[in-house]
Amino acid sequence: MRVLVTGGAGFIGSHLCERLLREGHEVLCLDNFFTGSKDNIRHLLDNRHFELLRHDVTQPILLEIDRIFNLACPASPIHYQYNPVKTIKTNVLGAIHMLGLAKRVKARILQASTSEVYGDPLTHPQSEDYWGNVNPIGLRSCYDEGKRVAETLMMDYHRQNGVDIRIIRIFNTYGPRMALNDGRVVSNFIVQALRGEDITVYGDGSQTRSFCYVDDLIDGMLRFMECGSGTGPLNLGNPAETSILEFATRIIDLTGSTSKIVYKPLPSDDPRQRQPDITRAKSLLGWEPRTGLEIGLKKTIEYFSDVLAKEG
Repeated sequence: MRVLVTGGAGFIGSHLCERLLREGHEVLCLDNFFTGSKDNIRHLLDNRHFELLRHDVTQPILLEIDRIFNLACPASPIHYQYNPVKTIKTNVLGAIHMLGLAKRVKARILQASTSEVYGDPLTHPQSEDYWGNVNPIGLRSCYDEGKRVAETLMMDYHRQNGVDIRIIRIFNTYGPRMALNDGRVVSNFIVQALRGEDITVYGDGSQTRSFCYVDDLIDGMLRFMECGSGTGPLNLGNPAETSILEFATRIIDLTGSTSKIVYKPLPSDDPRQRQPDITRAKSLLGWEPRTGLEIGLKKTIEYFSDVLAKEG
């Protein structure tokens, strides 16, 4: 098939492009390179089935495609809060333009939503039926509410125009090609540990996250895209929960670092708990993460070690 991946030069997008090519598809990678990097897809540029388009999804585009994976949006707090108006435009206008394209060419579209739609959850773990606890005027709302509106648009285009949609809610994902400076906990801790710097824990470290290795996430995305039924939303993530303090300690052990843990105030609206209920993904797709945290972290640490070595 001819597949469009918006945000295709990003961390998750580049892994998705790679996997789609491996499965024999023709891939159009669309990115404006705000947070994506050509380094992530450089090894794909000579593939005759791969095409790179420099484009911003806030502007419409006309293409002939069979599938759309809409991943375009800065996903880390540092980046999406840098230009919050641009972030919400990317989420909302991007969804409108991609849905309009899907409607015109009768393509199936998958929206990469986020666990952030649950906000600081009042139920635990979070199932797809939970409506969330989101601050609509907070510093994170450009991303949280932008993704919630994108989900609304997906459902309305489906109900009103019969667009073939899939919605996934991605929980914390990690692996090679994460950006050094994206401010996410995995990359922050690994880079700080490898550099021998203090590891920064916000709050007392009791808040929890659930970390899914990128290969497992891509597997779930592809299965759902080609699933014969169901629009979603569908949680994709690893239900194995760990506290941030435990995670920091594990990173120090795996890197053999001499780093010390230091504590800083918790950012505004930072969720206290994050754990996906993946019952629906298990029953619908037969999917669950297969990569253990230690194995995934060793691969990620190796990647960052290579990146830092090249930086000198």
